[in-house]
Amino acid sequence: MTGNERLTRIAIFYDGSFFHRVSSFYKHNHPRGSFLSFQGIHEYVRDRVAEIEDRKPEMCQVVEAHFYRGRFSLAKAKEKNQLETDRFFDQLLMYAGIATHYFPMNEQLERPVEKGVDIWLSLDAFDQAIHKNHDVVVLFAGDSDFVPLVRKLNSIGARVMVLGWDLEAQGEDGRTYVTRTSAQLMHECNYPIWLNDEIEDHPDDDAISGLFATPGGN
Repeated sequence: MTGNERLTRIAIFYDGSFFHRVSSFYKHNHPRGSFLSFQGIHEYVRDRVAEIEDRKPEMCQVVEAHFYRGRFSLAKAKEKNQLETDRFFDQLLMYAGIATHYFPMNEQLERPVEKGVDIWLSLDAFDQAIHKNHDVVVLFAGDSDFVPLVRKLNSIGARVMVLGWDLEAQGEDGRTYVTRTSAQLMHECNYPIWLNDEIEDHPDDDAISGLFATPGGN
C-alpha cells in the first residue's frame, strides 16, 4: 500500500469550556449570529489535513472525537436551570459522534471552577495516539498547558493541528472579554490554523459557512 492509499487517521480533542466561549462569541457577538457546528468543524479539519498533507480528502478521516468539560451536580444544575441546556448539548455531541468526558465542578468556591480537565484531556490524547496510531491530533484549545502534550505527540510521530482563536467581545458590564489561543501553543504545533482569520478572510467559502450551525441544527 502506497503512502497516498493509506488512511490518515485524525483525532479531535475539545477543551469544552474553551469551545463554549468561542461558539458563544459567534452566536452573540458576531454578524454570523450562529453557534459553531461540530460536523462542520470535522469536515473542515478533514479537508485542511488533506490539503496540507497532499492527500485525497476521502483518505483523511476523523476516527475519534472527544469533548472534555466540568459539569455541575444535579442539584446545582437544577438551581441554575441548566438541565435542559445540558441535555440539548449532549444531543449535539451524540449526533456528531463525539465521546463526552465530564468532571465534577468544584462547587464549594464562590465561583465554581473545573478541576483537572486539561490534565485528563492530555493524558487521553497521548494514550490514544500511542494505542490507536493516530496520524494527526487536533486540539480545539487555548491554554499553553497543552504545549507539553504537543511535544510528546511529536515525539511519537503524530502531527498536531491546533484550531486557534483570537477574539474580543464587549460585555454588558462594559468590560472587554478576550478568548485567545496561546501563541506558544500555536508556535509548537505542526499545523497552526487561526480559524478566526479564516472566517473573516473567506466569509463566502462553503467550508467556512459550514462551520456554523443552521437554525435548529448542530
